[in-house]
Amino acid sequence: MTKLNQILAVEKGVKSDVQRKVADAHNLINKAPLLSGISRTYQPIDDEGEQLPPESTRVQVQAEQVLTDVTVALTRLFDVTATKDVANRSAKADVKIDGVVLVPDVPVTYLLFLEKQLVDLHNFISRLPTLDPSESWARDENTDSWRTEPVKTTRTKKVPRNHVLVAATEKHPAQVQVYNEDVIVGYWTKVGFSGAVPQRRVNELLARVVKLQEAVKYAREEANGTEIVDQRVGEVLFGYLLG
Repeated sequence: MTKLNQILAVEKGVKSDVQRKVADAHNLINKAPLLSGISRTYQPIDDEGEQLPPESTRVQVQAEQVLTDVTVALTRLFDVTATKDVANRSAKADVKIDGVVLVPDVPVTYLLFLEKQLVDLHNFISRLPTLDPSESWARDENTDSWRTEPVKTTRTKKVPRNHVLVAATEKHPAQVQVYNEDVIVGYWTKVGFSGAVPQRRVNELLARVVKLQEAVKYAREEANGTEIVDQRVGEVLFGYLLG
């Protein structure tokens, strides 16, 4: 059976580890180039046209995966803190959403902790990179990212042409002006890729966080105030938050 002093001994290390991982996650989602990808292929207008190799850049960071990694780290922190607070026999109350109890008999100290964590989580989710609304996005299962519709553009090449200013006569040659004309020689097909998330997903997550924040605040107000039992509440909370 785990003792309270054992939980207190590991709590500081868990907090430090989670803070580092969340900071790393913030840095990742702020690096726009890692979230973006592109695929371009070229086709000359005829068989004699210049052949160009395809170009591609893979999406290196998936915002949804970063969010998942953060929740895994926070789940451990939530569980350790819950175990300590339950052992303290503080005042407690149920955290309920729409009349359904998510976590029963939560100590008031843990409710205070949850309030702070949910503020931080709200801030983190609100900063998740979102897909460019000016583009039409569809899920691409092959790359596990979002992709735009293909956009076809032309590639041109300057070709010299002759323009006769004065026609030739028996006594004088023609006066000719040379100019360059842009001639289509091929087509680029561009597809954009992104590891960002749809705005509706962010809105949904923020709505869930706000609803849980309200439930936690209500429970704290309602709360009236060793060998311990390990608590497992993080999975339940994030199971609700992430839908």
